[in-house]
Amino acid sequence: MKKVTKYILIAILIGLLVLIRFFENEIFYDPYLEFFKNDYLYMDNPRQEVFKLTLSTTLRYVLNSIISLGILYVAFKDWSIVKFSAVMYAIAYVILIGLFLYFVLSPKQSQYYLFFNIRRFLIQPIGLLLLLPAFYYQRLKR
Repeated sequence: MKKVTKYILIAILIGLLVLIRFFENEIFYDPYLEFFKNDYLYMDNPRQEVFKLTLSTTLRYVLNSIISLGILYVAFKDWSIVKFSAVMYAIAYVILIGLFLYFVLSPKQSQYYLFFNIRRFLIQPIGLLLLLPAFYYQRLKR
């Protein structure tokens, strides 16, 4: 693949991640978006529909993960990297969604910061920000 094509594909995929973030209020159900924008330490936990919230968070995680896997494939053209990353995303999802549900079902004001960060890993493509430089560094060392 030519470098120009590679960069255009990566730019398109990053654009999709940006669109997910830009339209998050319209696409996904998440009462915590507004909650964490405000002074959440002095507010009550927002009312939420747990099933709808979990489904919406899962959909967002899956979309971000698929796009991130696409970026990794275009960047490295190596299916072993994509497979390893997919397994890491799956393991991270199981752990993070369990913690997420714990904080949703039993909210404690003292744990809001931890909940905020766990939620951030689920709704934003932070895995890509960790994996991309790691695989790039691995390639440089070969």
